Amino acid sequence: MQTPEPLGGTRPTSRDVARTAGVSQATVSLVLGDKWRGRVSERTAESVREAARSLGYRPNLAARNLRLGRTRTALLVVPALTNEFFAHVYTGAAAAAAAHGFGVVLYPSPEGLGPARDPFASAQAALDGVLASSMATDALEAFRGTDLPLVMLDSDPAAPGAAAHVNLDVAEGMRRVTGHLLGLGHRRFLHLASAAPSWTFDVRAATLAHALSGAEVRTVRSPLNIADAWEAAGPALAAPGPRPTAVICDDDILAVGVCKAARRLGLRVPEDLSVTGFDDMALATAVEPELTTVRLPAEEFGRRGMEALLAVLAGEPPRPVSLPVELVPRGSSGPAPAS
Repeated sequence: MQTPEPLGGTRPTSRDVARTAGVSQATVSLVLGDKWRGRVSERTAESVREAARSLGYRPNLAARNLRLGRTRTALLVVPALTNEFFAHVYTGAAAAAAAHGFGVVLYPSPEGLGPARDPFASAQAALDGVLASSMATDALEAFRGTDLPLVMLDSDPAAPGAAAHVNLDVAEGMRRVTGHLLGLGHRRFLHLASAAPSWTFDVRAATLAHALSGAEVRTVRSPLNIADAWEAAGPALAAPGPRPTAVICDDDILAVGVCKAARRLGLRVPEDLSVTGFDDMALATAVEPELTTVRLPAEEFGRRGMEALLAVLAGEPPRPVSLPVELVPRGSSGPAPAS
C-alpha cells in the first residue's frame, strides 16, 4: 500500500485515509466508528485501519461529537472552591463520569449561592448535562430553556426544574448531634448557623429547633469562614446571663471559629463548652481537641449524582436518593458543666 504524505504536511484527514485505502470517506467513517460489520468486508476494514495507522490519523472527536449532538461532558456547579467538601464531590463525580467516557467541568458560581451564569456562549452546544451541588434551584436560571438535564445535589427535592435529586440525610445528622449533646446533659445551646441561604441549612435549623424544643437555644448566623465565625461566636458566648454549655455549628469551619472564640474568652473545650461541627473535613482532626462532627460521604455523593445524570441521559426514570450520614464523636464534646 502506497502511503502518500498529507497535503501541505498538515494533520492527516479522513480523506487522506480514504485515498490511501482506495475507499470512500463514508467507508472510513463506518470502519473507524466501528459500524462497518455487515456493510464492509473484513479485508476492507483492515485496509482502512492500516491506512489510518500508517498516516497517524486520529479522528477529530470534537467535530464528531458536534455532529452527533453529544459532547460527553457534564458541568458541576458549586458555590465555591474554598470548601473541601466540594472537592470531594467533584472527585466522586469525575470518577463515575470517567467510567462511562464522560468528562466533568468544575464551575464555581461567581456569585456563590447566587445566580450561576452560563460559562459558555451556548451551554446546549458544549454540554450534555448539569450537576448542581448545594445551590438553590432558582440560581440555575442560566441553564433554563437549554433542554439540558439538571441533577440537583443537596437541594429541596420538592423544587421544580430538576430531572433528578440526590441528597444527604442532613436532618438525621442534626438529630444525632442534638441527641448526643442532650445525652451528655446539655440544656443551653448556641446554634451557630450558616448565613448562606440554602435548603440544606434550612433543614438543619428546622431539625435542630424541633429536637431542642424543650431546651434553651439561641441562634447566631455567620458567613462560612473561620474569622467571621470567631467574631460572631465571641459576643454570643460573653453575653450576660447563663452561658450556653454547647455550640452546634452548621459546618466544621464555623466550629473552628467557635473554638478560637472560646479560647480567647478563657473557656476550655469541652470542660466548659462543647462544640460540634458538620461535614467531617480534614480540618476536624487538625484542631485540638478534635471536633465531634457529622461525616458526610462527599465522594459517594458526587458519584451518585453523576450516575443519576447518566441515567437521565440514557432515558431511565430518575429515582430520588438520600445518602446516610454518620455522627463521629471526638474530643470537642463532653458532659455539661455543673450549673
